[in-house]
Amino acid sequence: MQKNVLVVGAGIGGLATALRLSKKGYKVEIIEKNSQAGGRLNQLKKDGFTFDVGPSFFSMSYEFTEFAKECNIELPFKYVELDPLYSVNFNKSSKTYHLFKDIHKLSEQFADVEVDFEKKVEKYLKKCQGLFEDTVDLVIKQNFNSMLHYVITLMRVNPMHLPVLFRNFWQQVDRHFESPEAKQIISLVAFFLGRTPFDTSAIYSLLSYTEFKHDGYYNVEGGMYKIVEGIIDELKKENVTITYNTEIVDFNSNGKKLNYLIDQNNKQWNSDIILINSDAAVFRGSVFKRPKFSIENLDKKEWTMGYLTIYIGVKCKLPQVNHHNYYLGNNFKDYAQEVHKNPDSLEKPYYYVNVLSKYNAECAPEGCESLFFVCPVPDLRHKPNWDDRDKIVDSIISDFSERIGKDIAPEIISKTVFTPLEWEMQFNLHRGSGLGLSHSMMQIGAFRPKNYDEVFKNIFYVGASTIPGAGLPMAIISSKLAFERIETFSEKK
Repeated sequence: MQKNVLVVGAGIGGLATALRLSKKGYKVEIIEKNSQAGGRLNQLKKDGFTFDVGPSFFSMSYEFTEFAKECNIELPFKYVELDPLYSVNFNKSSKTYHLFKDIHKLSEQFADVEVDFEKKVEKYLKKCQGLFEDTVDLVIKQNFNSMLHYVITLMRVNPMHLPVLFRNFWQQVDRHFESPEAKQIISLVAFFLGRTPFDTSAIYSLLSYTEFKHDGYYNVEGGMYKIVEGIIDELKKENVTITYNTEIVDFNSNGKKLNYLIDQNNKQWNSDIILINSDAAVFRGSVFKRPKFSIENLDKKEWTMGYLTIYIGVKCKLPQVNHHNYYLGNNFKDYAQEVHKNPDSLEKPYYYVNVLSKYNAECAPEGCESLFFVCPVPDLRHKPNWDDRDKIVDSIISDFSERIGKDIAPEIISKTVFTPLEWEMQFNLHRGSGLGLSHSMMQIGAFRPKNYDEVFKNIFYVGASTIPGAGLPMAIISSKLAFERIETFSEKK
């Protein structure tokens, strides 16, 4: 007998799981709060420009290839490898570092600041490789049925990595490099997890291996939203429908039996199986009203930082700006330790700039550029008021103009700004936290909100705040883990 599945949320995790399920014969229906699918992997079209709203590149391409193979489809989008991975510029410095995968080519740039950089980085990456190979398949890519199961699994990890558990990312990098430039640039990847090198576990230094040695980073031809469009095209072939502008706000149950979910128009939604692609912690609190996930208790958890994102179209070309760029100040440690909670840290912002139109001409009118700025900021617990957003945005644009030697302010013909207020409202993110729950030691693996519900046996979760964590490849892995949960549940019925 064919099982029905309702997917609540059309983020990448929900879409990927929906395709996995439909390919296995489940009848799948998706509902989505917003008018467009994708979740944070979204797209903004405005004034003739196209912008990636969230992620602007991805890693672990083999996870997408494996996903396509498991669904028996051709990968529904095209991607190109980045080399350099990205560029880094320090304030008041004319030098820009280009992060090449060729270690010798990379090392040449550090000759004047870090003695024996090539030898040091090879040693560091060898350590990162060991962490990756000994933990990813064992700890990240599997479900845990209990805390005991998780602990037993951790005991199988090579004990040589035990000291790393007691260090943060910065301390791990500090053991291998001496110059501020090398340490800051190598530890930047911690920001990709939504935290800083000073509050991210050294275990995640394995990401340095994925950057430089294992797989690198990739851009999607035509913009990152092509991933979403490609999967939706495959879902259409399976007759999977998506109902937009539908937000679940309540539920009806009888003890441990869920009768139905209720949307904002009081419409009832029920199914044999329900997969939640909304934030796994927030949904449990806001919809299921679980005390453990109340606003007060969620505030006590560790969350990823907020993001100030700026989408700018300019009526000029910027050949001097690379595709992916990080602009750093001169107070890295102080800034990183303050940015989560201190709004004054924004007076000297660190930020990222992506020029989507550099290799995707169709994303901007002729002679123009499409720019996407991301600046880490405190979440709404620490900066609830964003009346000063224009002042902050202007300061970033001014700093960027000074760095590249061209004032872009007079060239701007399109500008859109998202503060944590917009991120919270549009994507139901707790206090505007950009990537959901952080990856602290007590919030990973079995300590993270489960991908199955504690009360209702036919409810499952996929996405950033459940296992294994945040990021596009993690969402694809999360979809496989949720699919496995659903398959096991179905077999028992």
